[in-house]
Amino acid sequence: MTDIEIARNTKLEKINVIAKKIGIEEEELEQYGKYKAKVSRDIFKRLESKPNGKMILVTAISPTSLGEGKTTVSIAIADALSKIGKKSILALREPSLGPVFGIKGGATGGGKVQVAPMEDINLHFTGDIHAITSANNLLSAMIDNHIFFGNELKIKKVIWKRCVDLNDRQLRKVETGLSAEKNTKPRMDGFDISVASEVMAIFCLSQDLEDLKRRLGNITIGYNEDDEPVYAKDLKAEGAMTALLRDAFDPNLVQTLEKTPAIIHGGPFANIAHGCNSVVATKMALKLSDYVVTEAGFGADLGAEKFLDIKCRKAGLSPNAVVLVATIKALKYHGGIDKENILEPNIEGLEKGLSNLYHHYNNLSEKYGLPVVVALNRYNTDSEEEIEFMRKTLAKKGIKMELVEGWAKGGEGATDIAKTLVDMIEESTINKHNYIYELEESLEEKIQKVSNKIYGARKVVYTDEAKKELERIEKLGYGNFPVCIAKTQYSLSDDMKNLEAKGDYDIHIQEIRLRTGAEFVVAIAGNMLTMPGLPKVPAAENVDVNEKGEIEGIF
Repeated sequence: MTDIEIARNTKLEKINVIAKKIGIEEEELEQYGKYKAKVSRDIFKRLESKPNGKMILVTAISPTSLGEGKTTVSIAIADALSKIGKKSILALREPSLGPVFGIKGGATGGGKVQVAPMEDINLHFTGDIHAITSANNLLSAMIDNHIFFGNELKIKKVIWKRCVDLNDRQLRKVETGLSAEKNTKPRMDGFDISVASEVMAIFCLSQDLEDLKRRLGNITIGYNEDDEPVYAKDLKAEGAMTALLRDAFDPNLVQTLEKTPAIIHGGPFANIAHGCNSVVATKMALKLSDYVVTEAGFGADLGAEKFLDIKCRKAGLSPNAVVLVATIKALKYHGGIDKENILEPNIEGLEKGLSNLYHHYNNLSEKYGLPVVVALNRYNTDSEEEIEFMRKTLAKKGIKMELVEGWAKGGEGATDIAKTLVDMIEESTINKHNYIYELEESLEEKIQKVSNKIYGARKVVYTDEAKKELERIEKLGYGNFPVCIAKTQYSLSDDMKNLEAKGDYDIHIQEIRLRTGAEFVVAIAGNMLTMPGLPKVPAAENVDVNEKGEIEGIF
């Protein structure tokens, strides 16, 4: 059976029953049909004095193009925690339509560990990403409207881009304003994918509605004739943008196939944005349960670094334990075995690829100072010899590893790792993780430390334009912002073809973007693009609606 068939053939609980299970009251729930709901942020007032639960961060080694199953493992662990008698909640990101119709397909887990209703979550869900797209593009319209009607703010350079939640390479560079109307000025422009927009980052990092509005107003939309920043609040745009986002800002409640509650909210990419679900959703989950399982996108060099150095720092949070997801196929891939052969048994390639796992593990345990367990996400192509090799090799290094078989067995296939995590958390004396850099350091120092300590790079090389932009940002007084590095997910380096991260390599910063609303600085490394394209055979070709009106082909 396909994932969508498994999900469709599983009887779900009504969402009000799921809500009641974790103490959400009826007036705090706004239902979107039988199986989806939004939870009012007013719940924080009632739960203010309730202590937080424990947080488990799920991250991964450097992935292959189809990912290594972080979401699947996260769901399996949350289900397993419930099975061993713990009150658990998932806190995940919303899928973007870009990957759903692109390479990866859906992002709601797989096999017997899924969040549901999977078609809804993978497509329009409750409309949050559409609201973010609308708020982003309203600001674009107000910028050009202001210029059309006389440009009182003397805007000379516009840096704000429109966005759409699809992979569309044709929109990377466009020329706008070609209508030849009297006051319309043509300019070269471009689109970002919605999940890489600053509005998405602001949405996910804001603490409350007031903070959301403040940050939206602080967006830098461009520069005036005196080379001074022009902000969204100068256009009086933040109020209308907040109005578009008000309802979306309430987190979404759904469930796993095993009826574990799941809060899914916000969805920035981790290779080109900060890769974590919303602060509001995470904090809500921590108030409602004893254990919260959350994930950060792509490998630990991307999602986990940004989760720990940006999100947790801003929100005053720290995970109690980390799960590092690995697959045998990905380890062989990073050991030099090509894609066509990574499903074949190969101990030599597996052993070479373990260097990628060790790198991520050491970053998390030594640099950040967190308790870590490796989750070996089992595929049916994994040989017993390879699994046993992993057990023995990691045990010799003192690394805890548990086999996770959630895809085939559901929560039952992750009870070992769930018990290990509970024990690790109870035994741990760590209350707060370390940071890779301090905010008081210069932007260059921060980028250097992430590149050196996390990626293992020798040095950072800047284009002249990137260097000048760093200097400008420091002069403007934003040098104390954290850094969000946009980099390929496939390698520890910034070269997606250097899978084994061989030799001494540098990180090449092509462009710097100031995000005064999100309150971080984006450094674009290598050939990273903020508008992805579709593959030669996009997943969209498999999606259809059958004669019963049911959606098929999302995997």
